Amino acid sequence: MAYEDSLSELEARRAKVKEMGSPKRLAERRAAGILNARERVDAFVDAGTFTEVGLHAHSDNPLHKHKSPADGVITGFGDVDGRPVGIVAHDFTTLGASTATVYSRKTSYVHRVAREKGIPFVHFGEAGGARLPDSLDAGGFGAMALGGKGSLGRDRTTPWATAILGQAFGGPTWDAVRSDYVVMRRGATMGVSSQQVTSVAVSEADTEEEYCGWRMHTRDTGMADLAVNSDLDALAALRAFLSYVPSHNLELPPSAPVPSGSDDGAAQLLDIVPDNRRKTYDMHHVIEAIFDRESFLALKGRHARAVITGLARLGGEVVGVIASNPRIKGGAMDGEACDKATSFVVFCDSFNIPMVMLADTPGFLVGLEGERRKLAGKVTNFLDALATTTVPLLTLVLRKAYGLSYLNFGGGLADALGIWSIGEASLMDPEVAVNVIHGVRASDPGFSERVAEMKQDTSAYALASTFAAHEVLDPRESRSFLLRMLDLHRRRLRDGIGEHLMRNWPTTI
Repeated sequence: MAYEDSLSELEARRAKVKEMGSPKRLAERRAAGILNARERVDAFVDAGTFTEVGLHAHSDNPLHKHKSPADGVITGFGDVDGRPVGIVAHDFTTLGASTATVYSRKTSYVHRVAREKGIPFVHFGEAGGARLPDSLDAGGFGAMALGGKGSLGRDRTTPWATAILGQAFGGPTWDAVRSDYVVMRRGATMGVSSQQVTSVAVSEADTEEEYCGWRMHTRDTGMADLAVNSDLDALAALRAFLSYVPSHNLELPPSAPVPSGSDDGAAQLLDIVPDNRRKTYDMHHVIEAIFDRESFLALKGRHARAVITGLARLGGEVVGVIASNPRIKGGAMDGEACDKATSFVVFCDSFNIPMVMLADTPGFLVGLEGERRKLAGKVTNFLDALATTTVPLLTLVLRKAYGLSYLNFGGGLADALGIWSIGEASLMDPEVAVNVIHGVRASDPGFSERVAEMKQDTSAYALASTFAAHEVLDPRESRSFLLRMLDLHRRRLRDGIGEHLMRNWPTTI
């Protein structure tokens, strides 16, 4: 056979690369129930669809040439639920998946192809940062950045999603914080530098997980959306996220059948939401009642919990949900909640996702700490983002929307604003207004009467009388109102495609 030697060599080389870096590390991972990079890719994509690029690449450092299969990173393209995605998966068994010149060329190629061809980018992050000593040399260090703007910029042409599945420093962190959705396996870490680096100058945490683990990033920084228990759970979470987003910003998100019983939940809203605005409730239950059954996917669910952000379906169509949560801080928005909402508005606008806002908020959490943390700027960023969006924007005021938060939840900006019959809108809480205007406190005679007078002027009907609200609603009409308004306000002249005026906003606000 004329090709026998050549083909035998090809198969041998392929097999050798797929053995990856370290048999010891591979065995340790199997024992711990942790997938390696190739297993992650195979479990993620539709069977038989992965096309690897750069299989035969290796380090351009002669010292590493024979111990750097694929140069420590698996790159290629595969289908997920029938749609192509670009994939970068770090092989930690090969030189700790450390970043070097060939590695950077491979990952930059996938970034560029995904952007230019209109397909999502997915990243499985687990790497120890820049490769030493390669990057200590100025030539090697500079070569890693030769991709320039094309490899480093993020303009939200296509969605990005990342799973942090182990130790992740440097390169995988940069991709993660530029992503639209990030999931971390519990026990994984994500940071700029490892403690080995930072401990030379400072000593701040007892363990690496405390230093930059999933608790910090899901709760404190908001740079991770979800924490899961296993690699397979992380892959499932990424697939779920992709099912809500278009492949690129010139198409609509995918539709889905409406689950049976989705119209039944709104009948429970009178029981879910107390008509006494002093009583709290969990807005998640309202979301479950209004939107298609079991369709809500929370983003940054543990972070800045006074506001809820996430994706849901309404009549089978994807919408973004921004909702104040009276269960947390009475629904008052602080600076972190504003940042969270702003980031989500930018994401929805970038990928043609209509937005629904559910308001039950006394306003912003003002005070010395808020001023110190630039609350005014964060409120304004949130409002500017809403004013700039070009996708449909619908608002429901449930019980109250006071102060500037009325505008930040769509007042004067929404394509359609409905308010429940018990709803109120005002510059401030009527009880606070009575004190400011009349100098009367709750313990003083006549306080209740003056509050009642003030409430009459802040009622849903007063708002509707000036056409500031388009409809006063029985709460049980909430779903049908939103369905009608979503259909009415589709951007038909542009086939539902927005103008993406915020596509270059920072991904971490």
